[in-house]
Amino acid sequence: MANRIDVEFAADDGTVLRAWLYAPAAAAAGPWPAIALVNGFAGVRSDAVDALARRVSDAGFVVLVHDHRGWGGSDGRPRQDINPPQQLADTQTAISFLEDRPEVDPDRIGAWGWSLGGGHVLMLGAIDSRVRCVVAQVPTISGSEILRRRGGEQLAAFRAAFLRDRRARFHGADPAVIAVAHAEQPAAWQDPDSIATYTRDPAPNWLNQVTLRSLEADGNNEPGYYISRIAPTPLLMIVATDDTTTYTDLQLAAYERALEPKRLVLLPGTHWDLYASEPARQAAVDWFTEHLAHAPEHPVGTNGFARPDNAGLPMTADRSGGN
Repeated sequence: MANRIDVEFAADDGTVLRAWLYAPAAAAAGPWPAIALVNGFAGVRSDAVDALARRVSDAGFVVLVHDHRGWGGSDGRPRQDINPPQQLADTQTAISFLEDRPEVDPDRIGAWGWSLGGGHVLMLGAIDSRVRCVVAQVPTISGSEILRRRGGEQLAAFRAAFLRDRRARFHGADPAVIAVAHAEQPAAWQDPDSIATYTRDPAPNWLNQVTLRSLEADGNNEPGYYISRIAPTPLLMIVATDDTTTYTDLQLAAYERALEPKRLVLLPGTHWDLYASEPARQAAVDWFTEHLAHAPEHPVGTNGFARPDNAGLPMTADRSGGN
């Protein structure tokens, strides 16, 4: 059984991000390859994420899953706010944290994200050469197209609300807040599948709230522009056949623009069905095992210099934590 500890690290601006770090039970035999798990829209660390991370770690990986700033256990103001470029930068800090861990082989770090987090790891694979393997599961490809497909009346209402909120903030108001998922209140998602997924057994510190400006920011988020730049980093995309959240057709078109090495796994179901999908988990673990199981012959950092050997060091906690 994988060991889990609580850790924390500071982003570039000093904001403290809190995370769970997992290592195989035989951690002293490391260093191990590592995977950063990246949550999606309004996601926080939860029992479901914990179960996934433990199973992945049991397959022979150190696993890190952090709460985005302003969410869950991480610091950051305003709360419940999504800023995709900032989340991407914070995820790069998470990679730096993994690089610095004694139980991690810094030349074997991968990233696995889903939904909005899937878009983040597409961009991460394109811009950060420390990431040696990418799994993007039902990823955001085009925030603007997702927003446009909400339809004329809803789109017009959101755009008008974005402007009212922006003007109010100019005059000192706090960012407006709506529900993440609700059928009868203004919400980011109002369809039954989204409501059921977000509100079924939520984490104790999860709130059904998100700033309105988060939807505007997400609508300007375009990870698909980066997909042709990921190569030669290996890319696995896991796509649902009936995804009407981040949209199957957008993901398949993006996959065609990606260069080798790449692999597509197309699984039956909706966007939300794949969150607890055993075939999706196994496909991701197999991909990481194929590309991260063995250290490169000539490991180098992004600056071109050889990395130090940190083999054989035990796993240690940054601070006391649960398991």
